Amino acid sequence: MSLKENVLGSPKELLKLSVPSVVYAVQNNMAFLALSNLDAAVYQVTYQLKIPCTALCTVLMLNRSLSRLQWFSVFMLCGGVTLVQWKPAQATKVQMEQNPLLGFGAIAIAVLCSGFAGVYFEKVLKSSDTSLWVRNIQMYLSGIAVTLLGVYTAEGAQVIEKGFFYGYTPYVWFVIFLSSVGGLYTSVVVKYTDNILKGFSAAAAIVLSTVASVVLFGLQITITFSLGALLVCVSIYLYGLPRQDTTKIQPAETKMSKGNLTSV
Repeated sequence: MSLKENVLGSPKELLKLSVPSVVYAVQNNMAFLALSNLDAAVYQVTYQLKIPCTALCTVLMLNRSLSRLQWFSVFMLCGGVTLVQWKPAQATKVQMEQNPLLGFGAIAIAVLCSGFAGVYFEKVLKSSDTSLWVRNIQMYLSGIAVTLLGVYTAEGAQVIEKGFFYGYTPYVWFVIFLSSVGGLYTSVVVKYTDNILKGFSAAAAIVLSTVASVVLFGLQITITFSLGALLVCVSIYLYGLPRQDTTKIQPAETKMSKGNLTSV
């Protein structure tokens, strides 16, 4: 079967992958809306709730279970990422009037969309034998349609006047290339692990990129970053610990109880 038949031959499958595309588009717009109506520090803290939200969606949508230690490590990771990305507040004048209520509502929608879309895509990937690359093309086609609609709705006049690729410098194309590679890598991680581990790997990537910035650009390490990096590392270790299997303990206990009864 050709690639065209795989991608476009089943409108039902294409429509199925349009769901995460639309949800991701809503998430991105809600994140920008929240950032424009909340203080940066408040935004950083509240947006990290997408990590436990993803874990909750995994439990509800994929019928998986997490141990108490794993739940603890998920919230520890949430706090660690917050500290790693924390920047001290600066006394700057607000250029536009902010609406905190609107900001919190937008961040809540963004967090829910992040958890739902990621777990939904994971469920689609693992529920069929369709190639990972075909699934990516199906989702990106839907994403292109959704984002093009948004672009022409918001800035259609400027696009028609200056052209769609106006302002696309080599640096912009390079960023697009990196984002594409990152998207494919994320799909592979979700396919062969899960969204929770994807969150842990993303947190580790933030820590490593900051350390690389220290070496390459002389960035100074703060106390909050050090504490956050420690929490991230500990949470990764705790989440990876094997869950205690109590099924092997119960037979031994029953044998001991039976032995006690026979001795009596």
